[in-house]
Amino acid sequence: ENKKQGAAVECFSGLLWPLLGAYLWASVVGYKPVIIVHGLFDSSGDFINLQRFINESHPGTNVTVIDLFDRGASLEPMWKQVEGFKAAIYPIMQNAADGVHFICYSQGGLVCRGILSTLSDHNVHSFISLSSPQAGQYGDTDYLKYLFPQFVKSNLYHLCYTALGQMISICNYWNDPHHRDLYVNSSDYLALLNSERSNPNSTEWKKNFLKIKKLVLIGGPDDGVITPWQSSQFGFYDDNETVVEMQHQDLYLRDVFGLKTLAARGDLILCSVPGVQHVWWHSNETVFHTCMEKWLV
Repeated sequence: ENKKQGAAVECFSGLLWPLLGAYLWASVVGYKPVIIVHGLFDSSGDFINLQRFINESHPGTNVTVIDLFDRGASLEPMWKQVEGFKAAIYPIMQNAADGVHFICYSQGGLVCRGILSTLSDHNVHSFISLSSPQAGQYGDTDYLKYLFPQFVKSNLYHLCYTALGQMISICNYWNDPHHRDLYVNSSDYLALLNSERSNPNSTEWKKNFLKIKKLVLIGGPDDGVITPWQSSQFGFYDDNETVVEMQHQDLYLRDVFGLKTLAARGDLILCSVPGVQHVWWHSNETVFHTCMEKWLV
């Protein structure tokens, strides 16, 4: 009987010490909590691999995938999602004295920008934007065919730039380079975030956004959904559908919400990875080690 107990204790301590060691290591090193925000048609269950990568590289990290606006509910208007996610995330921030990190995927990257712009007392260190249409979306993708079978990219503006269209998340950042005036005057979300339409809150929003310590923009040429793929790094089409890179974009040159300031500070990181399709960004270990791991400390 004693032998059995001894073996049990040995077995238990064999399990316990590594766990305790990892816990102590995490509390000494103090990995900041990581908050993950999903994209269009996703749910929290899609991020199991990413959670595993984080826990293997930074043991003891508190990782929360926010379980809101899943699947079809991800089509709700963007400002509504910003408010919902903000309410869920704020308590996590308040409990994290040293701050938190954001990993925000696809449409979620735009939700996170809304949170960072409108929340004056956020404590986000690294904002990792994972293949997100930061400069907008303009492409005939499978998503588009599924959502709006009767539309192609060239005529979706007829729906998106109406009051009804602006009740659908994707229309909030649909950016038709051939109907720029309509986009600027009708987009209730992206045109305001980018201060492309005059926005009385722009100074305040810029100040809030610039409280982040690092902005990491991840994307790649084989994405297949974000169109153009350079939108994930604030590049976008001109009216000839030629891609103009971020550094030549008006919103960068005029530093409307802080991109140029971040670059001057050395806090703007572009990470481009070929060969990754849109749905695999958060499950690709190479992407994690190359573009994310070092910013999650």
